Amino acid sequence: MTTVSVAVPRKGRPLEAVLDRLADETGVAGLADDVISTLRYEKAVTKGDQSATGDVYERLATYSDDADPHAPEYTLVRDARQGMPRRIVFDSVAVPVDDDLTLRLVGREEPFRALRKHEMPLGFDSADLFLEEVVELREEPLAELGDVNERVDPRDTDVRLVAGLGDTVWHSLLATPEVAGEQEADLTREFVDDYEGELCISPRYERLVEGVLGTEATEGVDFCYPDDGQSEEAAIAETGIGVYLTVSGSTARDHGLEVGEQLFPSETVLLRSEPEVTDAVERVADLLVTAETGTRLVTQ
Repeated sequence: MTTVSVAVPRKGRPLEAVLDRLADETGVAGLADDVISTLRYEKAVTKGDQSATGDVYERLATYSDDADPHAPEYTLVRDARQGMPRRIVFDSVAVPVDDDLTLRLVGREEPFRALRKHEMPLGFDSADLFLEEVVELREEPLAELGDVNERVDPRDTDVRLVAGLGDTVWHSLLATPEVAGEQEADLTREFVDDYEGELCISPRYERLVEGVLGTEATEGVDFCYPDDGQSEEAAIAETGIGVYLTVSGSTARDHGLEVGEQLFPSETVLLRSEPEVTDAVERVADLLVTAETGTRLVTQ
């Protein structure tokens, strides 16, 4: 029996996307629902939106099933919220693929970095982190996932992006009607080319925004950031123009902002450490990335 380990986030939307994909391809819908509902409950407890039965250690023991080798396992991490020193998160689960192959999901705080250190051959993480960490900045903008690998310096990392899972939200250009109307142009990258002044972004996305706009477009632009406790949409409305994540754009419009070009997709992506690739690893990658998810960016 061969086991292939796959690094995944310990909580949140990316982990749910992976579990949903696994359920679609292996039929473990009950397992996926169990993990997702457990983690959503624990998140609600941590935020104070749900009353818990028993303390965190009692709940952790309740979730464990030592008699079932394929039952999900959980662990505790420190939570920064005052009065909530521990939070239950996903640890691992083994899923049989066929008679001679098992896929094991392993929770990591930073799945991409686990692959960079050759701890595992495959992993799921946010495309945003991959861009922030290793993608080369150039004058021309980066607009599609399919262009990402070409901008990775092989001397920096041997991890490559395989494909996205399609749980897409967008880094979008946002502006107030006053700023958007200053130029006789649509609210696109070309608009930013002619714009000079402050552009509001989340500080964790500075390198990503520079990459998806292109270094030429960001000449003459000064990045600024929301104040502590201020939402990105509110800060962009004060500044007049910015870039942030949107789904429908309704929250941005609630702040009086116009939604411009969708600059780059933010989604969960499958990553592969090239030196660790084996036939079994390829089988698992093929299982997790189907034609329905879009173009496969690395091939055998």
